[in-house]
Amino acid sequence: MEQRHLGRTGLRVSRIGLGTLTWGRDTGEHDAADQLKAFWDAGGTLVDTADVYGGGEAEYLLGQLVERLVPRRDLVIATKAGSVLDPARRFDGSRGHLLAALDASLERLGTDHVDLWQIHGFDPHTPLEETLQALDTAVSSGRARYAGVSGFCGWQLAKAATWQLGAPDIRTRLAGTQMEYSLLQRGVEREVLPAALDLGIGLLPSSPLGRGVLTGKYRHATPADSRGGSEQLAAFVEPYLDEAASRIVDAVVTAADGLATTPLEVALAWVRDRPGVVAPIVGARNAQQLTAALSVEGLSLPDEICQALDDVSAPVHRYPDQDWSTL
Repeated sequence: MEQRHLGRTGLRVSRIGLGTLTWGRDTGEHDAADQLKAFWDAGGTLVDTADVYGGGEAEYLLGQLVERLVPRRDLVIATKAGSVLDPARRFDGSRGHLLAALDASLERLGTDHVDLWQIHGFDPHTPLEETLQALDTAVSSGRARYAGVSGFCGWQLAKAATWQLGAPDIRTRLAGTQMEYSLLQRGVEREVLPAALDLGIGLLPSSPLGRGVLTGKYRHATPADSRGGSEQLAAFVEPYLDEAASRIVDAVVTAADGLATTPLEVALAWVRDRPGVVAPIVGARNAQQLTAALSVEGLSLPDEICQALDDVSAPVHRYPDQDWSTL
């Protein structure tokens, strides 16, 4: 698999990442092992997790599989901290919470460092410079090799990255930002992506298949064994089952038919090769699903197909997002 640099850093990652959101919850040890082995066999290196996935079980499961199945040195392990299960507060970006969470992650993962440590979300109740100090401490102590953020909107990302660049000898630059991005969700193109491109930050798209909808499996009905058919995740999928999404899915299916490939590959290739994108993070229920996604490595979409998909999925840009010279 092709390797790409994450932002303006020396860290190289596979251009498809393996997500572990369901590990330890819906995905057991056997299926997780099959996925990790298939990913590694295909040349994949970037494995993304978080301290809250499965209540910590995703990290623990990954830690149990590393070395037993795949050499630690062959993986780029990325995890996140900051999400909290508190109805009054979604994120805790305090230095104390973050560094304690990192230590707990390392223990579950069974390693002395992670390759990429990410703040899981912006905490409006903590000074941003305190949150970012935790990244600096993690990197300077060797517990993390590189740092990034997740879920930061455009101004939050620009502020954080600029603060870090203000003292390059003391503070660690942000390598990556993780945000949802797909043909069904192009909101990052308004401000997040331009900021990332300008500041040398690599984008790691989550839900690159539109929460599974872009595979085409929801076109006629909701499969009982799908996320949309599960009690826990039905509400997660539902926003992408409207008429506007249906038109985009139909276009993806048409493109796939014309290229003699699958809608999954078309949708994934589109987001993988967007400017600023480093590695879409793909989550799968089993190794068979993951292998289907990894087969995208041999596909590059023709320019005319990309343009057609761009057109049918184009987000509405108005003031002040639109180029002022066109107003």
